[in-house]
Amino acid sequence: MKKNLKIGLFGFLSWLIPFILASIFYSRGIQPFSTLILFKSFRIVVAAIVYGALLSLYFKKINKHLLTEGIVIGAIWFSINIVLDLIILLPLLLIPIWGMSLGSYFGEIGIRYLIIPIMSLAIVYAKKK
Repeated sequence: MKKNLKIGLFGFLSWLIPFILASIFYSRGIQPFSTLILFKSFRIVVAAIVYGALLSLYFKKINKHLLTEGIVIGAIWFSINIVLDLIILLPLLLIPIWGMSLGSYFGEIGIRYLIIPIMSLAIVYAKKK
């Protein structure tokens, strides 16, 4: 698979898989089946598993320019996740039952995507050892 395609596909999957799995917590009317805290906790755990798996797969055959790769992958996947949230998730969060503003989104959800570049650099560090 070409490198740029792999970066984009894995970045997309890093957003899509947790989004789909988290959707099991919602009814058709976008009403949560569980508490918001349980939903957010589940989403963080699932996302960390997905990020770890995808980053491990990506870095499996990367042995050169590790730090650069780690920074670039972390930044690209972080950006992909934020953009997809702004396009798909945020409009859902702005409906009256959620009442979330853009500032609240970044404070409650968007900041969590910093896990991606942190994990990316952690894998780079581990590979260098």
